[in-house]
Amino acid sequence: MNARYGVSRGTALVATALAAIVASTLSASASVETGGTGGADHWGVIARNTIGSPVAALRNGPFGTYNVTGTAARPPYGAGSLGIEVADDSTSQAPSSEKIDFGNEVDFYNKPVLGLNKLGFHVFQTGENVDYGGATNLPNIRLEIDANLNPNSVPTTDNYTTLVWVPGTLPPTAINRWSGYINATDTDTHPPAASGHWYLTGSEGTVTGCTASAPCSFSAVKAALNDNGGGAPKILTVAVGKGRDHLWAGAVDGLRINDTIYDFEANGVRALRAH
Repeated sequence: MNARYGVSRGTALVATALAAIVASTLSASASVETGGTGGADHWGVIARNTIGSPVAALRNGPFGTYNVTGTAARPPYGAGSLGIEVADDSTSQAPSSEKIDFGNEVDFYNKPVLGLNKLGFHVFQTGENVDYGGATNLPNIRLEIDANLNPNSVPTTDNYTTLVWVPGTLPPTAINRWSGYINATDTDTHPPAASGHWYLTGSEGTVTGCTASAPCSFSAVKAALNDNGGGAPKILTVAVGKGRDHLWAGAVDGLRINDTIYDFEANGVRALRAH
């Protein structure tokens, strides 16, 4: 895991120009225009959620793999993406695997969890990643939240938990290339093997019944959070992350949060409004 993503100033300028040309021509989950909500200036590695020396870096590409052509051979938006690398046995902790979150700790603070209705992203998955950790060895969407569960009925909960989406299995045709849009909210109409599942960390997971070992659909976890006793659940942060489980190296682009798509480019994050 020695590779690192980076670009020169000149390359970043070229990427900016190319992104402006390409963005409107690439197939994606929705048509877009510049100017979405959520701020593009507050994205970066969340240091307190980093374990080991993993990588989450804005980069150009990936373009390929070498024998892949068409839209699957390039990022779905612009010319860049968020490159992620984590190792599975490189720290002195237990477990010894790394962890990384790339997210936004500012613009989603105190937004309503129950107001979320569209979530997902595109991913560049490799055959090696599947060999390392299986078909579901993929990055996650992670939302740190205050669940605000009823303190009278569930006194063991605190004011912090992470709401995690684990994507489902990608088909073999989506390996070593860019995937289509993976819809994280479609876990009710499609089997979990295809769409993934959700869970809550800590005591909130135990109380709601949505744990890593017994995950829920998107509608089920929202219903469990809507207990009408402790106030509306609020978002603290939003992130794309990986770990602590298996070795992984790949990329993510086109993170969708409701009507905004976040386009990860080498020179920054663009907020695009989905129609």
